[in-house]
Parts: sequence; structure tokens; C-alpha cells
Amino acid sequence: MRFRERQHAASAESDMTPMIDMTFQLIAFFMVVINFAEADQNERIRLPASELAKPSETPFEAPITLQLTREGTVLLMGEEVPVGAIQPLLRREREILEYRGNKPSDATIVIRADAEAQTGVAQELIKACQDTGFEKFAVRAKQEDGT
Repeated sequence: MRFRERQHAASAESDMTPMIDMTFQLIAFFMVVINFAEADQNERIRLPASELAKPSETPFEAPITLQLTREGTVLLMGEEVPVGAIQPLLRREREILEYRGNKPSDATIVIRADAEAQTGVAQELIKACQDTGFEKFAVRAKQEDGT
């Protein structure tokens, strides 16, 4: 009796669609949960050292970070302007807050001033913020131990 060889080719292919879907979902998940706290910092700003500097225990409700360079310009949302020309940008930030249902008095202005920035320029910046309706301020410094 003669046996015939069966001509079955085993298919080892699998559907990759679910794996690709899961990969894209993981990418989207990590993009949402990534910490953007470092995004508000600029390497040009060298914070002054202080023994009393302590990180905030609670996150600010609506922080707006202003970075004062040693040259006396302010960095806000990728734009660099002189302190005297900051009010239009602050008004824009106030409008965004109001559109979201917040008041300017709810926002906290976080000032990251360079260690070599002039104190008078920092005071002008605070005055411009107050004239625009902002009331809460936090000034950043690094702790003596380097944090």
C-alpha cells in the first residue's frame, strides 16, 4: 500500500494589527503621562543659591513661569521680550485663564530670575504682572546642596 504525502504547508503568519494597535496606545499613554515640569526651565537661567529655598509642597493651581535673564529680558512661552514689553504677553495669558474659567488672581506667577539679573528689573517685572491683574508670586532659587 502506497501512502501519499500530504501537501500541507503550515502557515506561520499571524495578524500583527492588534500588536501595532497596542503599541500606538502605549505611545499615546506615555505622551499623556510624561512630566512636563522640566519644560518650563531654560538652561540660560542660573538660579541664585539660597539656604531658605524649599520646593513647594503643593503644585500651583495655574502656574505661569516667567524667566528673567541676566540681560534683563523675559522668556515666556518661547518668546523673549524686554521687561517693558511683557504686558501684551501677560494680557494674553490672562485672557487664556479667563477663557478657561479662572481669574488672574488664581494664577501663580513663578519667577525664575538669573543670579546675575538686576533686582530692579525683577521688581519691574513684578509690577507689570500686578498691573495686569496677577497677585500671587513665587520666586525660584536653588538650595545650597545643589537641588
